[in-house]
Amino acid sequence: MKESIAILTGGGPAPGMNTVVGSVAKVFLKHGYRVIGLHEGYSGLFNPNPRTVDIDFAYADDIFNRGGSAVIMSRFKPKDIDFAEHFNLKFFTDNHIKLLVTVGGDDTASTANRVAKFLAEKNYPIANIHVPKTIDNDLPLPDATPTFGYHSAKAQGTITGSIIYEDARTSENWFVVAAMGRSAGHLAFGIGAACHYPMIVIPEMFHKTEITIDKICKLVVSSIVKRKVMGVNHGAAMISEGVFHSLSDAEVKNSGIHFSYDDHGHPELGKISKAHIFSQLIDNMLGKLGLKVKTRPVEIGYDVRCYTPIAFDRVYCSLLGFGVYKLFSEGVTGCMVYVNAKGDVAPLYLKDIQDTVTGKIPPRLVDINSQRVHSIIDNVMHYITPADYEVAGKYLQNPEEYDFCKILNW
Repeated sequence: MKESIAILTGGGPAPGMNTVVGSVAKVFLKHGYRVIGLHEGYSGLFNPNPRTVDIDFAYADDIFNRGGSAVIMSRFKPKDIDFAEHFNLKFFTDNHIKLLVTVGGDDTASTANRVAKFLAEKNYPIANIHVPKTIDNDLPLPDATPTFGYHSAKAQGTITGSIIYEDARTSENWFVVAAMGRSAGHLAFGIGAACHYPMIVIPEMFHKTEITIDKICKLVVSSIVKRKVMGVNHGAAMISEGVFHSLSDAEVKNSGIHFSYDDHGHPELGKISKAHIFSQLIDNMLGKLGLKVKTRPVEIGYDVRCYTPIAFDRVYCSLLGFGVYKLFSEGVTGCMVYVNAKGDVAPLYLKDIQDTVTGKIPPRLVDINSQRVHSIIDNVMHYITPADYEVAGKYLQNPEEYDFCKILNW
C-alpha cells in the first residue's frame, strides 16, 4: 500500500491555511505519497467514520491561493477518556499513515504531541510536524518572525480601518474599533498604526498599572479632548480585544459582560461585540462630562480571518509547507516547522519555547518599550499631556485625570 500523510487544521482560520495545506500536498504528492485531508480537526481522530478528502494535485492547486480552509477546522480538544475509548487507530493503520501534519496555534500543537505519544504507546510510531498559525502574531517564534496569516489579516483590517477613519472625517464623529488579539495587541496596534488612529489601546500598555474599564475609557476621552484642542472634531480609537482577558473578575462582573467559554477555557469573545460595549461605556463617560460626542462601534474580527492571503503569506506559507517535507525527510518529528527571513528551514521544538513549569507556550507580546512602538505612540497618537491642562480645562474639570502617561502610570 502507498504510504500516506494526514493533514488536519485546528483552531480558528487564518489567511494562508489553504496555502499551507496545498503546498504540503504538492510536495508529498511529488514524492509519491498519498495525501489525506482530515476534516473537523482532532474530532476526526475520535470518530469511527471520519470525514476525509483525498488531496490530489488539482485539488491542492485549486485551493492554495484561496482564503479560508478547504479542510474543515475544529476547536475540539480531546480528553483522556477520548484517547482511552474513542481513538481511531484503524484510520492510521488502514491508510498506512506515516506523518500527521497539524496546522494551528499552540493548543493544536500541544494536542499533536499527545496524539504522537499515544500512537507510539500503541506501537504505531508516527511522525508529527506542526505548522504554527495565528492572526494574533503571538507565538514566540525566533527573531520576531511573524506567524502566518498576521500580515494578511492586518492588510485587510487596514482597508476597513481606513474606510472607518474616512467616515469619521466625513461625518465629524468618532468610531470605537475593536480588533482580534486574545493575548497580545499585535493586530490592533498594527492596524491602528497603519491607519494613523489617534488612540490605540492594547493590554501591553498597562504593564505598570492594572487594566480597568475606567482607564480604557479615559484614554479614549483623552484623545477626543486633545483633538478638540487641536480643532479636530473627528477620530477613531482602536482597542484590542485582549484587554478583556486582563480585566479582573470584579471588573468583568461590573461591566455586565457575560462570557461563554470554548473547549480550551478561553472566553468566546466572538459572541459579543467588544466595540459595542466600549462604545456604550465611553458614551456614558462622555455624557457625564457634558461632552457632546457620540461614538460608533465597529468590530474587526471574522472579516479578516478568511481573507485571501497577500503575496507575503502565499510565499511564506509555501515555504512552511515545503519545509514540512524537508524536516520529515530528515527524520525530524515532534516539532513545529520554522522558516526564517532568509527562507532557511529548521525545527522548533515546543520544549524550547514552552514554560518549564506550566508547559504552556507563553504569548509573544508587543514590545511596548521598543523604539518602533514609541515612534507611533509619540508621533501618531493624540492625548492629553501636562502642556494641555490649561486649554483642556475648557472641556474637563480635572484634565490631569485624563493625562495619557498618568493613566498608564508611565
